[in-house]
Amino acid sequence: MSKKRISVENKSTYSVCTICDIGCQLRTESIDGRVNRVVAHDNPMLARNICYKGTAAPHIHNHAERLRVPLKRVGERGKDNWQEISYQQAMDEIAVKLKRITDSFGPEAFAVSTSGWNTQTTHSMDRRFMNLLGSPNWISGVALCAGNTAAVNRLTYGWFPMPDWGNTNCIVLFGHNPRKHSWTPIYNSIKSARARGAKLIVLDPRVSDQAEQADLHLRLRAGTDAAMCLGWLKVIIDEKLYDRDFVNDWCEGFEALCDRVSEYPLDRVEQITGVDRNHIAEAARIYAKANGAVIPWTPITDQQISSTSAIRLHSILRAITGNLDVVGGETLGGFNPGYIPESELALHDRLSDEQKAKQLGFDDHPVFTYRVAEILKEPTNKVWGFPYADLVMGCHMANPTNVFRAMATGDPYQIKALFVLGNNTLLSYANQHQILKALNNQELIVAHEIFMTPTAMLADYVLPGDVFTERNHIADSWSWTNRLTLSQKAVEPPVQASSTFEFWTDLGRRMGFAEHFPWDSLEDLLDYRLSRSNRTFAQFEQTSYMEAPTPKFRKYRKTGFATPSGKVELYSSILADLNFDPLPYYREGPSPDKKYPYLVFTGVREDPFFQTGQRNISVLRSRCPEPKLYMHPIDVSREGFEEGEWVNLETPSGKVSARISVQESMKEGHVRVPHGWWYPETRFEAPLSGAFISSDAVLCSDEDEFLDYEQGVPNFKGFPGRVTKSSLPRVLENSAFIER
Repeated sequence: MSKKRISVENKSTYSVCTICDIGCQLRTESIDGRVNRVVAHDNPMLARNICYKGTAAPHIHNHAERLRVPLKRVGERGKDNWQEISYQQAMDEIAVKLKRITDSFGPEAFAVSTSGWNTQTTHSMDRRFMNLLGSPNWISGVALCAGNTAAVNRLTYGWFPMPDWGNTNCIVLFGHNPRKHSWTPIYNSIKSARARGAKLIVLDPRVSDQAEQADLHLRLRAGTDAAMCLGWLKVIIDEKLYDRDFVNDWCEGFEALCDRVSEYPLDRVEQITGVDRNHIAEAARIYAKANGAVIPWTPITDQQISSTSAIRLHSILRAITGNLDVVGGETLGGFNPGYIPESELALHDRLSDEQKAKQLGFDDHPVFTYRVAEILKEPTNKVWGFPYADLVMGCHMANPTNVFRAMATGDPYQIKALFVLGNNTLLSYANQHQILKALNNQELIVAHEIFMTPTAMLADYVLPGDVFTERNHIADSWSWTNRLTLSQKAVEPPVQASSTFEFWTDLGRRMGFAEHFPWDSLEDLLDYRLSRSNRTFAQFEQTSYMEAPTPKFRKYRKTGFATPSGKVELYSSILADLNFDPLPYYREGPSPDKKYPYLVFTGVREDPFFQTGQRNISVLRSRCPEPKLYMHPIDVSREGFEEGEWVNLETPSGKVSARISVQESMKEGHVRVPHGWWYPETRFEAPLSGAFISSDAVLCSDEDEFLDYEQGVPNFKGFPGRVTKSSLPRVLENSAFIER
């Protein structure tokens, strides 16, 4: 495959940063073919959208330990012994082995775990390859974060909305805590809205940064978001604060919803959530009476035992209060008319109905699988112009738990090949012990990465990937918005490195799909994606760095909604047809007891890191050198702990170690453990670089009783645990980062 080379010179280019999931547009300064600095945007409106993860990009992209040559495993899996080989040899061998496996076990025996955040995008070349091959078993971290939320929103009104930050007058944050160096553009949007008078309501067990400045802070018990929303609906319906015209004209199932809401009087909601009923009512009134209000996506609600109902309740609140597709509310953007979306590039129609039905999760947890996607095909095509809308990559996925169970046990069928791209799979989902068993049961694992992660250590082949300063791209937020944002190639990648586009194209051609991978370079593909606006990538980058169609509101008046009824489905016909409860409900999660007296709250990120990355980047690790377990002072005193003491946090699923951090902001009886910890500095001392020492994925069960029914999402937000005294793990005693 040809690669477009650039001349060596001092230059400044636009970059869409992919170190986290926000995708801020920054500027990259390079000198003599090497990234020198990543700096703020030259547009004053965008200049604040930069954090210290973004400015650390040169330290990441130029890191001495970055993978630069393909590696082939030598000896026992996971022992970190490798032979350097060429990219061509690696791809040849991978293709031969994958063909042998799919010929023996069927194409469904091949699974992929990826992350659009780290790889920026695959342009859906991964889904294209899998659909042509016949495998439906694609998973991603978006199954637990935003992608699943997009899929659930489609049940109600057929799309995933985006807040109109510039005009909203009320912001409701369910556990989400955007800060200056974490979800930075959202932090800045909230700050700007507050400056012009918008109200802020925060629902969070902690006194978070956003809660400290909120007009109203409801300290609900972890995992009770659905009950809180039902309480809000009780107030809004009883006091007739809903938009009666919209409900009458555009909603289905309002009377049934009223009956369900009547089961949640405020005294019951107070008992469930631990929040005073008067405060619940006050918050509901502020939201419902605002002239334009938003409930932004949150990584908290989408990881609970009642996740589907809670996400649906957010969508129902938006709809019945008249905040859907209006100025100041939440907008349904649709595809960008001048840019071919990844949904089309994926060729979802090429995967047969028979193979779609084999997708793991299709039968028992179908909400973000092909089973629901097929039901929504016709209305999606009618309203949005294409039958498949793979929003935030999350609407056609297999269920991760089902995939790992099949990998580990062969039930309901064998999975024998797993490819991971930009995704540290071992630490990225629930039940890390099962994931390890699953990985060890594979005949072929391929990792496409920029560093040697614990997951990559378990691979048969490790291929070095490129990074965002080394490729051209036009980002469309995975169709969550229809804005187009320019990212330019600033420097050359390592000679043996490949983009995900190159990887899947080269593999596709080796597997007999050459006619479906006709583009010889990433720029050719970008030209194709821009062809609907009669432009090439070169023309786009010469004339624009960011653009979006003029927003149109209340589009449903002409098109209806992309649901089976054409209306907002408060009573979901899809869930009813699938034999699930068509109305939202609250389901109690596992409760603390004498043995496990605390509610554990996992998945929270520290500002210097995103997901499981950046622990080997000194300028970031120095800001947060070790994992800290947050507890309230009363709990710390009762247990006899001291600030900075190493302790064990244990659940029925596993045990991890971290330092105690006494936090007045914590809710008593709750414990917060950060997400994604491993210790790259222990690579040659600890198995899998200490992946089981402090990783929160060890703690969370994915047994059926702990899963959301409709999605199969594990309950990360409030499950029982206990904390006991410990000491610094011996393997960390020589770490350059750990304080002793």
